[in-house]
Amino acid sequence: MRQMIYKEVIPIQFNRVSSNKLYIQIYDQILAEIQSGTFAIGDKLPTERELCAQFGVSRAPIRQALSALEMNGYIYSRQGEGVYVKNTQPPSEPSTSASVILESISPEDIVEARMNFEPLIARFAAQRATDEDIRALRATIVQMEKETEAGHYVPETDEMLHMGIAKASHNDLFVQWMAVIANAMKQQEMWQFIRDRTVTRPDYRDTNFSEHKRIIEAIEHRNDEEAAKLMTAHMQNLYDRYWKD
Repeated sequence: MRQMIYKEVIPIQFNRVSSNKLYIQIYDQILAEIQSGTFAIGDKLPTERELCAQFGVSRAPIRQALSALEMNGYIYSRQGEGVYVKNTQPPSEPSTSASVILESISPEDIVEARMNFEPLIARFAAQRATDEDIRALRATIVQMEKETEAGHYVPETDEMLHMGIAKASHNDLFVQWMAVIANAMKQQEMWQFIRDRTVTRPDYRDTNFSEHKRIIEAIEHRNDEEAAKLMTAHMQNLYDRYWKD
């Protein structure tokens, strides 16, 4: 196999973007440069830090745009080295529809919504949970502990726990809202793509379990302030794991 020679990063001036669907605007601009020939196959794209500065945005929409480009077959990443152009035209048999990836609710929107609503849900759960609710939450956290000890992260168990907290709030709108969030995460393939590169890393599994366990303990002890505080911290950590690592 002929060894690919990587070129130096090509200087390019991108346009700053407005606040509406940032990652789609960033995706479109980078893709336009790739398809116009500014970047050839094997060329290295600017770093996330450089792209943040050029577009005038945080890392979140940059990472979403790059993830979408990678999922659609235009770029690929090399751990610790950067991101490189893989194709300048759409792959003949794309594995995922570009429109589905770009039109679905963005991962950043999902995390932002969870950061603002789930602490409130945890507060009500601590106030209203029945003995039956507590038993169900305990059973789920025991299951998560076994999976963590076995070296696995199981998204379904995570979802079950958060849904169990919503049910313990005894507010039907909270339950419906969590169902909407769960469905959005399942429909947005980019959510899973980023999650599998960050949240599911081995060094996060123990931390993830510990955070969940402490939230359940606060609910069990009817400590609504602590439950809300711990859920706020858990959501902030989730955000950090997605966009800062």
